[in-house]
Amino acid sequence: MTAPRDNDSPRPQEPDLALAAKLLDAQPFSRLVGARLTAFGDGAATIEVDIRPELHQQNGFLHGGVLSYAADNALTFAGGTVLGAAVLTGGFSIQYVRPATGLTLVARAQVVHGGRRQAVVRCDLSTVDEEGAEKLCAVAQGTILPVAQG
Repeated sequence: MTAPRDNDSPRPQEPDLALAAKLLDAQPFSRLVGARLTAFGDGAATIEVDIRPELHQQNGFLHGGVLSYAADNALTFAGGTVLGAAVLTGGFSIQYVRPATGLTLVARAQVVHGGRRQAVVRCDLSTVDEEGAEKLCAVAQGTILPVAQG
């Protein structure tokens, strides 16, 4: 699947999952929550986090901050596949659909519009239960911006 692009958008280098995974692992907070990049390229990225008790809020659900973290990073990595590696999140919103419970959080982001100056990216956040069934728990959308090099 290829992300929609403007005719004037730059062509970044071919995405490399192993290199991108190392960049995610270089973030101390990513290591703290145990995040892993499982897909990267063609305008998309997927981040997974194993759900464990330390990541719960007081009612036993996955904390919303963990969902926001996963959305933010998945959005940015997906945007980086069309804008290049030097990108930052310009902003994003998240809508929580249901409390997150299960074994694994999966954040799947897809560029919906890629241009030279920004990428608009959507992220669906689901949890996976013991039987492998997925339940949508949040939806995010954000704008990813290239960082000026210099």
